[in-house]
Amino acid sequence: MEKIARRDASPTIKNVLLLDSEGRRMAVKYYTDEWTTNGAKLAFEKSIFSKTQKTNARTEAEIVMFENNVVVYKFIQDLHFFVTGGDDENELALATVLQGFFDAVTLLLRLMNNFCIVSELDVPDIQYLPCNCPTFSSSGFRGNVDQREALQNLDMMFLCLDEIVDGGMILETDGNMIAGKVATHSMDDGAPLSEQTITQALATAREHLTRSLLR
Repeated sequence: MEKIARRDASPTIKNVLLLDSEGRRMAVKYYTDEWTTNGAKLAFEKSIFSKTQKTNARTEAEIVMFENNVVVYKFIQDLHFFVTGGDDENELALATVLQGFFDAVTLLLRLMNNFCIVSELDVPDIQYLPCNCPTFSSSGFRGNVDQREALQNLDMMFLCLDEIVDGGMILETDGNMIAGKVATHSMDDGAPLSEQTITQALATAREHLTRSLLR
């Protein structure tokens, strides 16, 4: 009974959305039957985008009550991130999920962009980076985080969602951990080279960071 009570008290996520600059879906997942049809889901996405598109949610996440739901959201470039919970849901928990998704996507896209640079360097004997390495953050890499990059790596966006939420229950919110697990899954599943380069970019960037610290 105590275990059931703790489960019921856990935050429940209704959906996680990644939309483009016009409110069109890129990577979305719903975890409740509240929106019974795809049309209802699209209508919700269009409505929440219209309600929030003129707000300034680029430095910090914003919170809005919408259709008896709490929605937290944050933007970067032309990417719009949303996490929805019930009207009595813990706003901090929703914001933590949002930040984890935001950080993981930002890190992965910047890594993919930076790999075009680091892959040109002659770095022998690359070692793979453990997914729980604490030395990486999205701020440590240059590169575009935008709709074009996201569209080219949509499979990774969905893998991020799988690592963060399962059936509405929160699994992981640390952006570095999420990005590392996505890279690991790509390698374990025998992914094509374009996906394997994430792990290679992580390893190469780690080596260059170590060299710069030792100078």
